[in-house]
Amino acid sequence: MKNLKSLKLFSALLVFTLLTFSCSDDDNDIIEFVPTQSIVEIASSTNQLSQLVLALTKYPDLVDLLSSDGTFTVFAPNDDAFDALLNAIGQASINDIPEDVLKSVLQYHVYTAAALEASQVTSGTITMASGEDADVVANSNSVTIANATVIAIDGIATNGVVHIIDNVMVPPSILPIVGTIVAPAYFNKNFSTLIDAVQAADPSILALLLGNGPTDEGLTLFAPTNDAFVAAGITDLAAVADVVNEVLAYHVVNGTILSTDLPTTTIASEGIPTLLEGFSFYLTNKEDGDSVSINGKTQVVLDAANIPASNGVVHVINRTLIPPSKDIVEIVSDFATASNPEFTLLAAALTKAGLIGALQGDGPFTVFAPTDTAFLAAGVNQDYIDAATPAELQPILLHHVVDPSVYVFSSDVADGAVPMMNGTSVTISGLTILDGGENAPAAKLIPSLLDVHATNGVIHVIDKVLLP
Repeated sequence: MKNLKSLKLFSALLVFTLLTFSCSDDDNDIIEFVPTQSIVEIASSTNQLSQLVLALTKYPDLVDLLSSDGTFTVFAPNDDAFDALLNAIGQASINDIPEDVLKSVLQYHVYTAAALEASQVTSGTITMASGEDADVVANSNSVTIANATVIAIDGIATNGVVHIIDNVMVPPSILPIVGTIVAPAYFNKNFSTLIDAVQAADPSILALLLGNGPTDEGLTLFAPTNDAFVAAGITDLAAVADVVNEVLAYHVVNGTILSTDLPTTTIASEGIPTLLEGFSFYLTNKEDGDSVSINGKTQVVLDAANIPASNGVVHVINRTLIPPSKDIVEIVSDFATASNPEFTLLAAALTKAGLIGALQGDGPFTVFAPTDTAFLAAGVNQDYIDAATPAELQPILLHHVVDPSVYVFSSDVADGAVPMMNGTSVTISGLTILDGGENAPAAKLIPSLLDVHATNGVIHVIDKVLLP
């Protein structure tokens, strides 16, 4: 260690000397250098460590620790090292990194068992303040620790010693994430809910996300932001704890698919198989390229798409995708039996018409579902349904189901004639539907109840019964 010719003494960087040689009156006495600054004070007075100081100030407990009495060894990344880390993890600033992640990284640079001057560093493994081990390789020419090279040595402080290194040391528990499709979310506080969900899920989910996909062609992750979870009504992960594995797998597609590779669509959404076995999500990608929607409600954030990764690509989305768990009939039934019931007349009419079995088939079906108020306004009450024959009800009900059997999410809807399963058509204009009899006023699609996703189709709620 005494022969590290490639390393500059820390004194050149900190404008102080490890040992101060001064002549007394007889020019023979040597006055030993006595440190006067703590580790934090040394870092604060060193221009090359401004990023480290910025990071430390986020954690008063770390500042207090490294300012207190003790025997600490700090391996301090310089500003260039932090710039390289930010580039590697795709972030613009230290402020983007989640606090718990950044703190773990900082603790991995502190050795609390002893103040090791350069001459005392030997090859081996040491346990850092984060609780994780770091491998040290020391010889007469260089010292490396956790793949970082020491470039300046022996900044002697009142409570330890500081060595400058040329790379940020990433803890072994975090290192496998760097560069993968998990990294853009893991290292950005705007995706903390997604990372919390991954950590709450079965470990197999993280293993899946760090892998290269079932066909070794990479993965495509559609990554929801924190706001995207809120938009989907998920404000507490405990509410989806029993399905968190399924929700996460539903956001991942096998293969590396750039936004320019997504298929263009017209009225019928394109099903894209996800890594949730047996489940696809449905894409709307109009040829003008202005927007890409998934399951009607979710938008791909185009200026945050195509984030490259070592094992695929990431596209940010603005609403978390929830895999459907019930078919169309089950959804109607749930509404009809809720504390504030809706669709009670639709459920009764479907039962009387003998269409329950049909609408529980594979589909997919797109259903425009009238509210109870809409049925009553059309004169279709429970007495009417009880007195009607299946043959009388079927044409009316099938005039609410798109033909052929396709998914038509709200993002697919285009103005014009749409064929229905009773053999006639309706005319769509914006968020209104003119029925086959062209009866004014047109039915209105209720914006808050569009794109109710079922396992075998999609439901849009309307405020008027469509008549053939």
